[in-house]
Amino acid sequence: MAPDFDQVIRHGTIADGSGADLFEGDIAVADGRIVAVGRVDGTGREEIDAQGRLVTPGFVDIHTHYDGQVTWEHRLSPSSGHGVTTAVMGNCGVGFAPCRPENRALLVKVLEGVEDIPEIVMAEGLPWTWESFPEYLSVLAGRAADVDFAAQVPHAAVRVHVMGRRGADREAATPGELDEMTRIVAEAVTAGAFGVTTSRSIGHRTPEGDLAPTVGVEEAELHALARGLRRAGAGVLQLIATQGEHDPRAEVALFRRLTVTSGGPLSFTLINTQGFPEYAGLYLEALSAENRDGLPEIRGQVFPRPVGVVLGLDLSFHPFVFNPSYLEIADLPLARRVDAMRDPARRARILSERSGHPNPVFRFFAGQDANLYVMAEVPDYEPTPDTSVGALAAARGVSPREMIYDLMVDSDGLAAFLLPAGNYAGDSLEPVRLLMENAHTIIGLGDGGAHYGTISDGSYPTTLLAHWTRDRTRGPKIPLPAAVRMLTRPNAEAVGLRDRGLLAPGLKADLNIIDYDALTLHRPVAVRDLPSGGRRLVQKADGYALTMVSGVVTCRDGEPTGALPGRLVRNPATVT
Repeated sequence: MAPDFDQVIRHGTIADGSGADLFEGDIAVADGRIVAVGRVDGTGREEIDAQGRLVTPGFVDIHTHYDGQVTWEHRLSPSSGHGVTTAVMGNCGVGFAPCRPENRALLVKVLEGVEDIPEIVMAEGLPWTWESFPEYLSVLAGRAADVDFAAQVPHAAVRVHVMGRRGADREAATPGELDEMTRIVAEAVTAGAFGVTTSRSIGHRTPEGDLAPTVGVEEAELHALARGLRRAGAGVLQLIATQGEHDPRAEVALFRRLTVTSGGPLSFTLINTQGFPEYAGLYLEALSAENRDGLPEIRGQVFPRPVGVVLGLDLSFHPFVFNPSYLEIADLPLARRVDAMRDPARRARILSERSGHPNPVFRFFAGQDANLYVMAEVPDYEPTPDTSVGALAAARGVSPREMIYDLMVDSDGLAAFLLPAGNYAGDSLEPVRLLMENAHTIIGLGDGGAHYGTISDGSYPTTLLAHWTRDRTRGPKIPLPAAVRMLTRPNAEAVGLRDRGLLAPGLKADLNIIDYDALTLHRPVAVRDLPSGGRRLVQKADGYALTMVSGVVTCRDGEPTGALPGRLVRNPATVT
């Protein structure tokens, strides 16, 4: 007798993405869709035993930067290794379309500084077979990946496309140029983009320290983008808010004015910053006041662990990266560089030097030492102050810089250090829990596809499940069904995707089978597998027994199967 279904997953512990209690049951899949949840009497072409395993919807990551990576490779790593089955890219106002040939170098320079993507990687990897955003989507439509991917149109690219060098130099746009930006946004969303994105953060700069093209533009220009969404009749406005320059209540008031113009929702980066610890609470108060019935939703995108960077000798930053005596050997292969650093005379010179850099963000990262944490094989993202480099160095009677230098050399250059620059007050992640559980926030900010030599935050789904629901000892845990919901249905709905993020009949068969007890996140390591031998951080996890996209198994026991069912997802509100 022929099987009734393509797959039947048997006896799993189901967290269906709704936040409801866990229950044991079966899931039947046919033609890439879920057809039954509960008890399934029919048979499957493949019978999958999930006894004792957690079964969840595939995770939906709405804040990634795979705009370039998806054009040159088929695995959207790191996200696909951590249960993500849908990735929304084009965030923070940066990307590669629209773009005229004469403006490519300008956009590459912005991406190199803002998102830490080496210029040589983009020069080698990007095919540049488009100019308009619809043409870019057509290129993406011909790509296959191990997860579904969706695009947003980035403000920096739109601005430079319309204004050329004047746009990159942050000059004011003319009324005619604003009208053209509106047209481009409407065209992009009508072709399938899920929205438009921008950045107001002074931390977004080129490698030379120049502000990104979108930073500091007049409010009229933001409304021009919003009018594009209104004209298309759909789309989300995503942005990076200012940090410290404006009162959060004034920022949220601006967000509301923009949603009135666009007619649609808005989401923004919400981080608990050390420099302005009161801001997160003020943002939440303002969101509570502004999210009234009948108005488009304004949501804060929050992150479930410290927002920061990973430093190391083989990464983009460490405390000596700009020192003259280190720069003399910086281009040597890692092993030869370590040997050179073992020389006592060079060690003394490097430790005695301090060097500036025109980019204040780069100076900040390279200027850290006592506030770093050594990353163990299983990293602790809620460390105690007594484990900081400063505390450990004091106990040894050495300076933090000496300790970091010696740890890097003694590990043959493989030691890694976490800088929790945001979302961490030095003793607890409890303020982050309050952000995550707020009614007006959603989980995001993994930044997969960018920050190749500084950040490995695309692994956050594993942290949310393993740390927050199982391992946390320094405060309340998050119930497992609630954590699964944070990774699935609200994110899908936030961008207008209602066919995923939930284990229910009729929805896409995107799901994970997880050995919950074995779920473990390992420390990030550097590999050189980008175009032209470019470096990136990868962070593996144990416990992902199976990941399925559209009914096709893409990962078994943590290893990719080679199947590539992921495709471009166009905005269902504008494209049928």
